[in-house]
This record gives sequence, C-alpha cells and structure tokens, in this order.
Amino acid sequence: MCGIVGAVSNRNIVPILVQGLARLEYRGYDSCGVAVYAKGLQRARSTARVAELAEQVSTSHLEGSTGIAHTRWATHGAPLVHNAHPHFSHGPGADAYSRPGRIALVHNGIIENHEQLRSMLQTKGYVFQSQTDTEVIAHLIDSRYDGDLFEAVKTALEQLRGAYAIAVFCKDEPHRLIGARAGSPLILGVGQDGQEHFLASDAMALAGVTDQIVYLDEGDIVDIQLGKYWLFDRLGKPVAAAQRPVKTVHAHSGAAELGPYRHFMQKEIFEQPRAIADTLQGVNGIVPELFDQQMNHAPGNNAARVFKEIDSVLILACGTSYYSGCTAKYWLESIAKIPTQVEVASEYRYRESVPNPRTLVVTITQSGETADTLAALRHAQSLGMTHTLTICNVATSAMVRECELTYITRAGIEIGVASTKAFTAQLAGLFLLTLALAQAKGRLSEAEETRHLTAMRHLPAALQAVLALEPQVIAWSEDFAKKENALFLGRGLHYPIALEGALKLKEISYIHAEAYPAGELKHGPLALVTSAMPVVTVAPNNALLEKLKSNMHEVRARGGVLYVLADADSHIESGEGIHVIRMPEHYGELSPLLHVVPLQLLAYHTACARGTDVDKPRNLAKSVTVE
Repeated sequence: MCGIVGAVSNRNIVPILVQGLARLEYRGYDSCGVAVYAKGLQRARSTARVAELAEQVSTSHLEGSTGIAHTRWATHGAPLVHNAHPHFSHGPGADAYSRPGRIALVHNGIIENHEQLRSMLQTKGYVFQSQTDTEVIAHLIDSRYDGDLFEAVKTALEQLRGAYAIAVFCKDEPHRLIGARAGSPLILGVGQDGQEHFLASDAMALAGVTDQIVYLDEGDIVDIQLGKYWLFDRLGKPVAAAQRPVKTVHAHSGAAELGPYRHFMQKEIFEQPRAIADTLQGVNGIVPELFDQQMNHAPGNNAARVFKEIDSVLILACGTSYYSGCTAKYWLESIAKIPTQVEVASEYRYRESVPNPRTLVVTITQSGETADTLAALRHAQSLGMTHTLTICNVATSAMVRECELTYITRAGIEIGVASTKAFTAQLAGLFLLTLALAQAKGRLSEAEETRHLTAMRHLPAALQAVLALEPQVIAWSEDFAKKENALFLGRGLHYPIALEGALKLKEISYIHAEAYPAGELKHGPLALVTSAMPVVTVAPNNALLEKLKSNMHEVRARGGVLYVLADADSHIESGEGIHVIRMPEHYGELSPLLHVVPLQLLAYHTACARGTDVDKPRNLAKSVTVE
C-alpha cells in the first residue's frame, strides 16, 4: 500500500527520495510527495504520478540533505493535494496557516483514535489543513516537542492507537530523522560509507542505494543522525546490534523494468514458467527440510517433528492468496488425508473459534506484510496454536520472521497489482506442502512421490504451451470488453480457480464478475443467465466432467453463451453459443496451475480492450498493510 522513503546525508538526497518513490509505484497510490530541510521545511506534492512530482521538484529546484517522501493510498480524506503526505505541523495560534511548521511527517497505517486526538489538539490551537489521520500525528509530536525530537516522538506514540510506520524530522534539528513502526513495516538502510542512512517501507525503494538493511521489529523506534543511528525497542530500551543485525538484501531495480511487454501484468503472466522453475529449484525429493528455511529457528522446531505432531491444517489468507488456500484444501484432504480449514484472514480473528494446539497454521501472502494475515497469525498463536508455517514470496518479510516454518516461493518481484505469477508459485509451494505432510503421515508411497515430482518438473513446459493459447484468448476478450457482467463456473478443485478468474476480471477490467460451483446454478445464479451474460466454464477432463456438462446444458437452454476451457479429450465442441479453447494436455491434480493462466490472459486483454489502467487499477493497492 503506501510507501515511505527517508534519508539523512551530507549530500542532496532529493533524487534518491524521488527514485525510491518510483520503485514503490508497484504498491499502488493516488498521491505522492517529498519534503526536505532547506533553511526550513519545503515540500512538493502531487495527485498525479511520481514522474509529475519529479518535474515539480526539478522546476522548483528543491534540494536538501535531510528529507522524507511518500506515496499515499487514500484512507482518511480524498486523494487531493492537501491530503497528500508529507504533512507539516501548523500551530498553535491564530497565525498557524501563515507560520511555517517545524515538524514534517509521513505515515503508513491507520490511527484509530485520530478524532479524539484532533479535538484535543484543536483546543490547544492547532490548525488542521487536511482530513487525514496522519496530520494528527504531526501536530501531536509538535505539541510534545521541547528540543529533543526523539523524546517528542516517543511520548506522542504512547497516545496513538492503531497501526503505523512513520518517518519524521524537525526544522530545529537538521540532520536528524526518527522512524517508528507498529503494525506496518519499516526498514533502516545503512549507507555504504556509513555517513548516510535511510528509512523505507520496502527494500526495493533503496535498490542501487544500499543493500545493507536492518529490519525494525514491532514497536521499534530508530534515531538516525549524520553518520550514526540508535535503535530502541517498544519499552524504550536500547537495542544491541546483535538483536537487529544488518542483513545484505539484494533488491534489484532491474526487476521493475518492463522490457518488451505492454504492461507489467502481461510480463508477469509470461514469467510464470520461470517463476515455477525457480520455486521448484533444488527440489529433488519430498523432505520436511524443504520447510526449514525459517529466520528465527528455535531449537527443536523443525518440520519433521511438527509435521508428525499436527492432525489438522488451518489456512489463513486474503484475496488471491485465499483462493490458493482454497485450492490447497482439496489437495490436503484428498492426498494427505488431513482435515483442512481455510479462513479469510481479515475475518478470522473477529469470531469465536475452537483452537486446536495440534493444528498447523499456514499463512499465505505474496508480500509477507499483509496486515490482516499478520494479525490473524498472531491471534491464532495467542490461542495456543504455535505450529506455524508461511508460504511467502519475500524471504525478509515480517511473516517469515514470525512463523516457525517457511517455504519461500521465488516468483520474483510482482509489480502489477493483480497477482499472477505469485499465485501460481503459491500453488506450487502448497502442493509440495501437501506431499510433505502426506509423506510424514505415511500416506505417500515412493511411486506416488516420483509421479508427482515428475509432473511438477514438467510444469514450466506445460505452462509455456498454455501461454501459446493467447491469440484464442484475445478473440474471447473482444466479446467480453462489451459486457458489464460475467459468470464463472467450476467444480471441485477448479471452483477456486473460477473464483480467481472472476476476481482478475473485476480487478482490472471493472466488469462485474461472480464465480459459483457449477452445481449451484439451479440454486440461484441461473436466474442471471441471458445472452448478455457470458459464462466462463473451467472444464478439465476429470470425474466431475459429466456433471459439469449437464450444468453447461442448463446455461445453453436459457440462451446463455458459454466460454469453455476444456481438455483435449473432453469431447466438448465449439458451436452456436459455445466457444471452446482446448488446453494442451490434461494435468490431473496440478491442472489448476494451468487452467488459471487463460483466465489471467482473459482479464488482461479485456482490460486492454476497455482502456483501463491495467497495472494500477482504481482504488486498489498491491500490498494491503493496513486493516
């Protein structure tokens, strides 16, 4: 979601700040800004893209050696310039508008008690120029300031309820920057020469500037000054260097290059064969050690022991990751014979549930920083479910640090807001987890393991063959671009894939789309079917195919138009009111990884035909770091 970059240096850091924002554009935003100390507080803000902000900065000759920058995704207050970050303090006093403020601040997160704090600060004479909860923090710090910015920030934070990552500086203390986090990610970048240091919400923002990263823990505050920094924990106690070690993190800026593709989403769809190959790299057999990649390894907490102890699985995830979990439920129960429950992470902690200490809690997240999923994980742990595992694409994320066991997918950075390659990489990781649990429970023979691994190794080639179907999908998209509604159908293992296909179409083309188990047609959705409602059907040649064909006949009898993804030997033919794309081969349990690709392409080309902003769809952000 929102992005933060900050720096203290002895050189002009504005180009670094703006460049950092450009590298965070993939997270999604609707305004951006930069502020520096230059004989007072100066800033530039925009509701356009970072490129327009860069022009403002260049035209105004904005320069400074201490500064902060931000990309904002609106929560409190519309995406207007006066609501854009950075925010300055104003007041107290009747002339607050005309007097330059002394505090500059950027913030990711949501302050839940901002209304009460706003009222209190207004009684003290502070003047608000925005509708944001962030401006409250700037005024609150100003009200606590007495010559020491660190103390002002520390005491102000004690009054905040909610989630935040902040970066703040004061015009009265040039070359000093304070950062703090609680519920939102924040990192410290250590400059190569030790004379400059940085703050960022994502290591990607600092690619090419420094690869020396310190990950702040929950509740940490960092005090950065020229050539030095100090870290303090949530209790205000100094943190030793060994407790927050400097890690070398290679966040290559080249990952954000578009190359020959029209959009990043298109690039990432076509990167899926490589992403799956990289995710499976080094997998020569199904062994528990595949999941022993945790960063905080407690003695005795290894996958071999955990897998034997657990008797059920609880999957926690949001959005696209939730659909990968729904797919995994079919695998876990049919192959590993382990009862599995899949919960929407944003709902899980707000209901009464029955905890089982022998449950393996599996979180799925592309970024590893998804606020709802992190909160759900902590809730499950608080209930005594301590066996935790994450399927994650970012090895240095908060989720990886907080889970007992880990499987890192290697999809590479995903720029497009609508997830594609991260989803299929998650499915690959979840299938490996299924096999590992089946083996630990004595339910996977050597012959079955060999068969499954052979199929997995063939996935990259199989995906390439599916991608070759793109011209046929483009022909479908020309029809879909004229529609305002669509229905997706799937059965069994492919129902979650239908859900994912509908989500992709909604996200980037803005066509209303719903997905149903095909057997539910007569229980309501059939009332929607007319010739104006395209019905996409995922039709692999499996045990449910004949049932699915009956559902398709129900659609045709009501004048509905079918768009069918069928296996070569499924005996479904194109004709009046039915359009068929034949998949290159039947892929058994792993077919969801193949069938989802044409649905991704359908959403992409439909969005292109409708002229939407494919990589940055309206109202959406890449990483949801606030609830």
